Amino acid sequence: MNGKKPLKDRLSISRFKLDALLDITLSINANLPTEELLSKYESILRNSLGIGKILIYKRSEHWECILNGGFPKQLEKSINVETQLLGFSEIEFVTENVEFKGVDIIIPVHNNNVPLAFVFIGDIEEEGEGMSPVIKHLNFIQTISSIILVAIENIRLFNESLRQEALRKELELASRMQKKLIPDNHSMPGNKRFVANGFYYPHYEVGGDYYDCLKLSPAKTGFCIADVSGKGISAAILMSNFQASLRALFTHDIDLFQLINKLNSIINANASGEKFITLFVARYDQESGVLEYINAAHNPPVLFNTITGEIRLLHPLCVGIGMVEEIPPFEKEIITINDYTKLVCYTDGLSELKGKDGEEVSTKEIIRFISNSEPVRKNINKMMKKLGIPDNNPYLFDDVSVIAFDLLR
Repeated sequence: MNGKKPLKDRLSISRFKLDALLDITLSINANLPTEELLSKYESILRNSLGIGKILIYKRSEHWECILNGGFPKQLEKSINVETQLLGFSEIEFVTENVEFKGVDIIIPVHNNNVPLAFVFIGDIEEEGEGMSPVIKHLNFIQTISSIILVAIENIRLFNESLRQEALRKELELASRMQKKLIPDNHSMPGNKRFVANGFYYPHYEVGGDYYDCLKLSPAKTGFCIADVSGKGISAAILMSNFQASLRALFTHDIDLFQLINKLNSIINANASGEKFITLFVARYDQESGVLEYINAAHNPPVLFNTITGEIRLLHPLCVGIGMVEEIPPFEKEIITINDYTKLVCYTDGLSELKGKDGEEVSTKEIIRFISNSEPVRKNINKMMKKLGIPDNNPYLFDDVSVIAFDLLR
């Protein structure tokens, strides 16, 4: 009879292990969260099999401890996976090792031949007589550890794929929103004395570029180019709000400084100081030739007189929209256009772009290409082709937006 009891015990343990593996498998299939899977795993090893201590380091974006059951906190903090553990490819029996005090065995877990985790196993301080439960159940510990940790990694990868998909959809939505903000060339006002052309080349990441051209009266046209700090849906939403505000406020007779301050108040209220907008806004009177403008921390547009050859950069006059609570007073600029003149407004996606020589474009390429009597649309198309926009420039890292004008008297 004495010989049958150990056999019965072995069968009982074997049945328990099979049941435990089945329970873990069902839990994984039921999509239980990582915390619950680890709790089940710890209970099986420590409560049911008498394993004294368990500690797991797992790789995700970096190596981190995901479970510490019974080991001192100091051991957890002292382990450097990169220098101490990556050399282990097989089960390691730890002897007198000061680095891993209290650890009996280190079990490496691999996934697709890449180190995924390291499981530290230790008995309680005094096991009593008989074979250590660590040695007794080593194969089972290795098996269940591998199943649990690969499942946890799959959960992480699945959640990461969901996050990436959500980000992709957000960028798609932001891209659609931004494209709706950019007016089609055929929809922008114009005549023989005032011709507007826009050029918009979106990059992979959605930025906050925006330009617009509005007929304010039979003689006056308003236009602008702007760039929101940051990217993604938040930048697109803020720019959408800015567009609605600009179109509601921009009239043929509003003072441009007043317009800037009203826009500044709106953006401050909506962005809470987290984002700002650089802006060039202007109003042109085709009858008088008066061009009045304000540059709020934007890249300086280039003005070229085709008759005299004079080139003028319309430099910033004040800080960007949303940078401060109240923009200090300043004088707007007024220019009288008497000859055929070209005006090119652009965002930093163009000015900070590097040409084939590795140097930033800045304004030199714009000046070089518009310094002639051809329509500015032809100039910009030739410049974009020369710079390899949008497909053949390895330095392209941002949206490129340009709105350009032929002003004729």
